[in-house]
Amino acid sequence: MEDWRHGGFGLYLHWPFCQAKCPYCDFNSHVTASIDQKRWARAYVSEIERIGAETPDRILGSVFFGGGTPSLMAPDTVAEIMDAVRRTWPQANDWEVTLEANPTSVETGRFRGYREAGVNRVSMGVQALNDADLRQLGRMHSVAEARAAFDIARSTFDRVSFDLIYARQNQTAAQWRAELAEALSMAVDHLSLYQLTIEDGTAFGDRYAAGRLRGIPDEDSAADLWEITQELTTAAGMAGYEVSNHAREGAESRHNSLYWRYGDYAGIGPGAHGRMTLNGQRLATEAPRQPGAWIDAVERDGHAELPREPLSGPDQATEYLLMSLRLTEGSDLRRYRDMAGAPLPARPLDDYIADGLLRRDGDQIAATAQGRPLLNGILRGLLSH
Repeated sequence: MEDWRHGGFGLYLHWPFCQAKCPYCDFNSHVTASIDQKRWARAYVSEIERIGAETPDRILGSVFFGGGTPSLMAPDTVAEIMDAVRRTWPQANDWEVTLEANPTSVETGRFRGYREAGVNRVSMGVQALNDADLRQLGRMHSVAEARAAFDIARSTFDRVSFDLIYARQNQTAAQWRAELAEALSMAVDHLSLYQLTIEDGTAFGDRYAAGRLRGIPDEDSAADLWEITQELTTAAGMAGYEVSNHAREGAESRHNSLYWRYGDYAGIGPGAHGRMTLNGQRLATEAPRQPGAWIDAVERDGHAELPREPLSGPDQATEYLLMSLRLTEGSDLRRYRDMAGAPLPARPLDDYIADGLLRRDGDQIAATAQGRPLLNGILRGLLSH
């Protein structure tokens, strides 16, 4: 069995446009005055058909419209893309089709149009339930608008997730406890809870480097916020199944789980990455980041893809461990060994188990509750030998 089948096959579609660029965001997103939606729909369909011709035997388990702000897409654009997807691949009976949405681009008719096009799950970028912090994060919506948008989503889709960012500037443990409790009272079946990270090349990164981004919690304070997150979500029946993702049992994101279980996925759109196994070789794919360059390449050359990079067995094993150990279920040591051609080194593995940071059950290893907040260091230790 080819390794990718452990995780399945999915499709990621990147919509690169936003109404404004958030100061913390390092995603490939662009602000533009006008978008020719019909032209963009044709380009996505062309790329779907091209990649579909290489993967005719795949059963598609999930589709994810990410961004950018995919809820800026016209419902007709989504419908045209989804029609092409259905023509190109057979779908799993329980396939998941997720669209990311911002509260500023939500209205009832638009969401109904997405549902009719085939979207069956929405992930909303709420980010904070505090108006002052929303402004600080550069968000264009208020808490009231976020709640109204969430109500529309909940009335339209059975599956709704939303994101919050914590460890924000000057955020106290008491404030986060109260905000998270409010979020859990709203949640349908899934929450993504991300600790604010300061990324190079972002507005926040520039301010931080210049000493002008004050009030970012130190490591101890951030660890306290992490503990509160685990405590409250577990008590609410939405324990973490991945480092930053929490769900009721059975409501885990199938598409993101495909990444963490190291399946194959086609990446289409400006800056989109993919992992594709063709003729027994796993390939890393990537598209040009600039929207204009991407769509021009599709129309001019019949594809918008940079040269594919074959991944060696050890490279695949490293990627697999980096992704799968983020999951509560953890990593399969046999899969790692089969890809790497050698087992994980015993000494660091045994040391982390003895220290209570990892647990082992046969060939399965996973981070413990104590180990999960230290996962980056654990991975460095496992992979540096």
